[in-house]
Amino acid sequence: MFNLAIPELLLDKVEVDGGPGYEVVICAPDPGPVPTTGGLDLYVRHGLDVVRDADMVVVVGTGQRFTPDPRTVGAVREAAAAGKRIASICSGAFVLAEAGLLDGRRATTYWNQAEELRRRYPRIDLTDDVLYVQDGQIMTSSGYAAGIDLCLHIVRTDYGAAVANEVARTALVAPVRPGGQTQFTQTPLPPERGTACADTRGWAMRNLDKPLTLTDLARHAGVSVRTLTRRFHAESGVSPLQWLLHQRIERAKELLETTTLPMDQVAHASGLGTADSLRAHLVRRAGLTPSAYRAQFSRLGTTPEPVTFSAA
Repeated sequence: MFNLAIPELLLDKVEVDGGPGYEVVICAPDPGPVPTTGGLDLYVRHGLDVVRDADMVVVVGTGQRFTPDPRTVGAVREAAAAGKRIASICSGAFVLAEAGLLDGRRATTYWNQAEELRRRYPRIDLTDDVLYVQDGQIMTSSGYAAGIDLCLHIVRTDYGAAVANEVARTALVAPVRPGGQTQFTQTPLPPERGTACADTRGWAMRNLDKPLTLTDLARHAGVSVRTLTRRFHAESGVSPLQWLLHQRIERAKELLETTTLPMDQVAHASGLGTADSLRAHLVRRAGLTPSAYRAQFSRLGTTPEPVTFSAA
């Protein structure tokens, strides 16, 4: 149930130009009551025929990963042949593998199922220690909350980092994490757990272009540096400077996507100093140079159309 709820919850929150960015349709081989591992039944209204009209298909993990329903396998294979994007969450990768979609491709799945996937489908280039992988039109994620990261990656790819980060804030989950991040690495910014430093965080966000220091943050909060650090970590799960760097990089991403500013101006406006510093931080965090990031994610002159989304 958790796997299934992720795409419906996150993609349903995407709004573009006042309208929905995605239409999520849940389907199953046999419409009607569907048992879950949690002991509850889901009632699914749609059969696999809706896959034909979808722009993307997401297959979530089920208890039948080793014996996937041939009808689902066929529907996914047909969708891929039609050029649709295909994604899996957790053990949904077994369905993609059975359909032959992962042969010769990089892919991932939940770490404790990786060896079984590798044994059954040896032609997969399996990377079992990352959050998610995109190889062409095929995307796979690890288990549980990594499905959140995959869906945010989809939103970022379709509509940009600003929209993806807004969805993450609305859903109270971490901002977009790079897919190459290990499954065992802690989330860069855990959900905030308090409000004592909220005003200071807001003030810092409005002044990212300035060379803020710990002393500046503490002075605004009206406390000592030591107290600020303790409170900040208790609320945000990271130190003030770690939080500040993350916000600077996110601001730089948004500027790269939404403006044509030169790299030195992007670096200055986001508080990263120089173009060389911007490049070093972005390569470390996103695996792309600023120029490559802009080329891949620029939203200038594009107006994405709503996308139908089916989970089979």
